[in-house]
Amino acid sequence: MNPMATRLRNCGLAALLGLCANSAFAQTPTEFINDASAKGIADIEASRLAHQKSESKEVKDYTIVVINDRTTANQHLAKIAKQLDLPVAPREEVMEKAKALMPQVMEGETFDQAYAASQVKTTQEAIEQLEQTAQTTDVPQIKAFAEETLPKLQNHLQMARALQASR
Repeated sequence: MNPMATRLRNCGLAALLGLCANSAFAQTPTEFINDASAKGIADIEASRLAHQKSESKEVKDYTIVVINDRTTANQHLAKIAKQLDLPVAPREEVMEKAKALMPQVMEGETFDQAYAASQVKTTQEAIEQLEQTAQTTDVPQIKAFAEETLPKLQNHLQMARALQASR
């Protein structure tokens, strides 16, 4: 086989593997809604706990933004599920998943530091999930949700990084 044919074959194989890997991580609309809802609830509950435990005004202000934005996002996800007539997990199942996703944060002086670090990590993961979904979904409502929610989460990440740096 000549070098050009070999190169073309290898490029074709690499492209095929890339497509397969991309689709391996793609979620169905139901999986996305259940997973994103659980992550949102975990973020809300961790932020409520931080709002109660922290004495820092910066942390409290951040938690209010997160709680409000994630609550709105979860309400939007519920509307999308209803519009699309998707079978979503029962609330108890979503809550159980959310509990497992909630970061374990420390007590005392290190609480704010641990919370800020966990927010950076979980927000980065949420952004990655939304970016992946926006690129792979063929459901217009979910694509619109991802594109609408990404800037809010990017703002959360920026704020969380600032909190982490100030701790």
